[in-house]
Amino acid sequence: MPGLKYDLHTHFYTEEFFQKVRDLPSEFSFDKSSTGQTIITYRGARFFGVTPAMTDVDKRLEDMDRVGIDVEVVSLSTPNVFFTNADHQPAVARMINNSYAELIAKHPTRFKGFASIPMDAPDAALNELHRAIDVLKLNGVILLSNIGGKPLTSPEYWPFFEEANRMKLCIFLHPMLPANSDAFREYVLGPIIGFPFDTSLAAARMCYDGMFEDLPDIRWIIGHLGGAIPYLMERMDNGFRDFADCRVKIDKLPSFYLKRLYYDTVSFSPYTLKMVRDMVGADHMVMGSDYPHLLGSIDRAVSSIEILDVTNERDDRSFLEQR
Repeated sequence: MPGLKYDLHTHFYTEEFFQKVRDLPSEFSFDKSSTGQTIITYRGARFFGVTPAMTDVDKRLEDMDRVGIDVEVVSLSTPNVFFTNADHQPAVARMINNSYAELIAKHPTRFKGFASIPMDAPDAALNELHRAIDVLKLNGVILLSNIGGKPLTSPEYWPFFEEANRMKLCIFLHPMLPANSDAFREYVLGPIIGFPFDTSLAAARMCYDGMFEDLPDIRWIIGHLGGAIPYLMERMDNGFRDFADCRVKIDKLPSFYLKRLYYDTVSFSPYTLKMVRDMVGADHMVMGSDYPHLLGSIDRAVSSIEILDVTNERDDRSFLEQR
């Protein structure tokens, strides 16, 4: 029915996934924060704090009911399946996608899911894409802003994006720590500053590289209100006007492409939400909470959009359907 509240930016994990992070060799490791919280670090930089609700479905449903969220779209946050190499990524992706399908089967009116894809194993990536969407009936894909330090514009990923475009796929772009994380070791700067920085870098690179021009049917959701993209949109347009390098692969202002993307509301600031609404329109914004991570808020996700003047209401059920 119209008016259902969809939260498109939430994360769900299984104990089996956390065990894989522990068992497989990688640059990710478990540690304790200064307050005793279990955290995951990347090359020594904190980016992930484990909370009980990450694996507790009953707690999740309780919180959804408390704030009036009808449906959550779950996805696997950073480091996704990319904490490990191409040999292991397919099995980890199958494991997490199967767990999402099982969760949705148990609670079909409360959950939808974005699939994880083993991007570093190209054949397996395409196979898992079709299995996740066609067989498991998941609703799209989550990708990180860089994959092991490689940009999404890397040539080896192009066949996947061509197929995603053919399928008119919904892709949720979630941040990863920048490839060089040294500058983000102090003060939990990784998730606070590094995440929106890398999101902005990824979106800008894809824009100038012509991905949004050449693959216009992918429905991109950019996490955390687009990082800094809304603030930099005019600067990117000026770059297009001033530098020939920025006009090699696109023939329109970057803002033309960037305003066709979708931006989740994981900011909770009424000022920035209103600014983005005025820039791209409410019909290009989707509600997100980043639940159950510490920088997210399921309460403020709802309260922050309730005060917005939104006259163009979109039913996100149709937004998540394959076309």
